[in-house]
Amino acid sequence: MSDETPICSAKGCRTAAIWVLAWNNPKLHTPERRKTWLACEEHREHLSQFLGVRGFLKDVVTLDEWERDRGGSAADG
Repeated sequence: MSDETPICSAKGCRTAAIWVLAWNNPKLHTPERRKTWLACEEHREHLSQFLGVRGFLKDVVTLDEWERDRGGSAADG
């Protein structure tokens, strides 16, 4: 893994990320704003549930799909 390899956002995890969890806190962000967390396969469900129960989760896509569709990095969150 290089320094530029995106890693999972789960606390203490150093595994390469393969998922992007796009989210938005409506109390803080405009409706179109998307913050992102990155997830490895092991933590995707846990992080999705954390955001989902708060009503923040908007989308879960692969990192490859996110970068292809948006033409850039997922590290905005």
